[in-house]
Parts: sequence; structure tokens; C-alpha cells
Amino acid sequence: MARIIAIANQKGGVGKTTTAVNLAASLAVAEKRTLLIDMDPQANACSGLGIDKTSIISTVYNVLLGEEKASEVICATDIEWLSVLPSNTDLIGAEIELIDKEGREQRLRRIVEGLASSYEYIIIDCPPSLSLLTVNALAAADQVLVPLQCEFYAMEGLGQLMQTIRLVQQEINPRLKIGGILLTMFDGRNNICNQVSEEIRTHFGDKVFTTVVPRNVRLSEAPSYGQPALLYDIGSRGAQAYLGVAQEILEGQHG
Repeated sequence: MARIIAIANQKGGVGKTTTAVNLAASLAVAEKRTLLIDMDPQANACSGLGIDKTSIISTVYNVLLGEEKASEVICATDIEWLSVLPSNTDLIGAEIELIDKEGREQRLRRIVEGLASSYEYIIIDCPPSLSLLTVNALAAADQVLVPLQCEFYAMEGLGQLMQTIRLVQQEINPRLKIGGILLTMFDGRNNICNQVSEEIRTHFGDKVFTTVVPRNVRLSEAPSYGQPALLYDIGSRGAQAYLGVAQEILEGQHG
């Protein structure tokens, strides 16, 4: 059965989609059958893997509404072991269309349960908000991976996310765990970065990944070429960092 990891942080610009794409790719190159579910209407995870979101007819939106089967919507990628359940801006409408539906928070969970035997890892890229789409992702997941930018306001909003996770644990998904906190956009020459890193590690202990993701030009460039960093430049510090994150997960250090 698949291990299901939601990548969540309602604060934008923390490297959430970068983490989803590059972690999924890193698990796939380790020959783990991996599915990336794009639950963000911006669909940046799709474009980061070279999928033209404007040409997709059916997406996770149609699956959530029961119009399509997930197995018929899933796309292949340039990495043999990696598939994607794509998104596009239609997903914005799901918030409104599901609002009066029974079990609306459990839609994705039921979809994932039908896919879990086909994959070893299912990575869910959440939107940058604590919306019904994010709640669906948390309801479906075994664990949450929280990317956290090493900057002054890093802790801002983290408490709100933790409260949402606790509510989901209590009301919807008691098996949900904090799988880990990943420090992103790290610059060791910056005092604030080092202070934030120390504060987070002191507060959360072994929940924090040993690997940190550095600020890295190649990591930033890769999505514009429709590639994860390890295809764009596997020798880059960014690509190597995400291979390290995947290794920690494969070794069972988190979750």
C-alpha cells in the first residue's frame, strides 16, 4: 500500500510545489512507483514536469466531482516510475461545487484509496491556503510534510497550519501525522537563516529533516524547462538536496 504524503503550507513562496515535484521525482528515480497529485488550481506541479496544463481535457477536478475515473486521467512523465494526476484552473470551481455535497472533505481520500495498491508513494501538492482542497488532501494523507522558508516570518502561519492538522486528526483522519518539517531556501551566510534553522530544530527536534534545501539557481530554473531539478542538472545543490530528502524518507527517518 502506498505511503501518502501531503505537502502543505498555506504561506505562499516557501517551496511547496518545488518540494512536491522534486521529492516525487527523487522517489521515482529510486524506482519507487510514485504518483504526484496536483491539488493546486495553479497547476505548477504539472508544468514543472513538462505537462501542458492548457491541453489537458480531464483533471483531478473531474475525478473529485465523480465525472471521471482517476486511472483514466493520470498522465505519464519523462521519469519512468512517476505519474501525475493533473490539475488546472477548473479546480477553483471544486470549492463551490463540493460545498453542499455529503462527505465533501473525504472525496480525495476515497480516490486515493482506490489508487493506493498501484503505488508505493503518493505525493499531494496542496494549494497555498487552508481551503477545502487542502482539507481533502489532509484527510487522504498518512502524513504532512511542511516546507518552511528560512526567513524572519517563517513561524508566521505555522501555528495556524498545526491547528488545522489537529482538527483534521480529531474530526476526519486520526492516522494523520506530522511527517517532517523541511527547511527551504537556506543560505548559510545569512544570520537570519541560521537563527531560524536553530529555532525550528530546537522546537521540533527530530521532526525536522537533516537535509536542508539551499537557495539554488538551477532549482529555480528547472520548472521553466518543464523538468525536475534532477533531470535539468542532477549535479546541482538543489537536486542533490531533494535526493537527500527522499533518502531520509526511504530510510524511514520521518513518519
